[in-house]
Amino acid sequence: MSHASQQYAFTEPRTVKRAQVKPSEREHQTSSSAPRVSLAPAADRTLDILEFIASNGQTQAATLARELGIPRSTVYQLLEILERHGLVTRLAEQRAYGIGLKTFELGSAYSRQHRVSQVAHPVLARLVDETGENGHLAVLHGNEIIYVIEERAAHRPPLVSGVGVRLPSHLTATGRAILSALPRNQVRALYPNRQAFTDRTGIGPKSPKELEATLAETQRTGFAEEHGDVTPGFDSYAVAVRDYNDFPIAGLALTFVSGSLRPEQERSLKTKLRLAGTELSRRLGAAGSLT
Repeated sequence: MSHASQQYAFTEPRTVKRAQVKPSEREHQTSSSAPRVSLAPAADRTLDILEFIASNGQTQAATLARELGIPRSTVYQLLEILERHGLVTRLAEQRAYGIGLKTFELGSAYSRQHRVSQVAHPVLARLVDETGENGHLAVLHGNEIIYVIEERAAHRPPLVSGVGVRLPSHLTATGRAILSALPRNQVRALYPNRQAFTDRTGIGPKSPKELEATLAETQRTGFAEEHGDVTPGFDSYAVAVRDYNDFPIAGLALTFVSGSLRPEQERSLKTKLRLAGTELSRRLGAAGSLT
């Protein structure tokens, strides 16, 4: 079994640093009696819960109630609201809660506790074992992609797609897979003119029109392809991973040495990649075959 180049470990619980105020006193504070005024206790407690999970990783409801001084019934009610809005995710096997996908914009908790990373790791590890090729998962941030998981196959050369690396989305297979599933007006907003296009090897789209043609081909075949656009001598295939809203939440890819696979091997690789993308999409709440 292959192993991820970066593990997502959690540390011991660290209580969110707040002014030590009893819950019954929060509603009655004024600016003269405390550094923070709380006019909405429910919202205040909800943010406390979210910040605690962001700081400590997956956390049980009982721990939240004890550490934050909130009645357990209230904790469950607030967690239900946070889960419904995608801000936290319930981890049934651990009987705990972790950071949800929609907190991506809230900061560094994204890279450490991203739900996609947690769910995708076993799927990607198995895909790499079955194919013997390097694999990775990336998410879109602006018009760049950020690699959040990398799985290296045995006896395969290292790639530039290490965890945390950013690359232009229009040059990568994962980026093209995601872009092809976005609304056209959103793609145009990300790439409005030629100035938005960067270059690495001289290969790849250099204008909105060329990108549109590339994405149309991706939609037609169901796979995004990249042949030396990022690193000469390496090819990649990728599929989009979707969530419960049918939104392309990530790109799942395999990368291999150019010319190293026979046609039947490439077909087999694509089939396994498609199945892995579909499985991951389903695990994230998508219905049906979406990749």
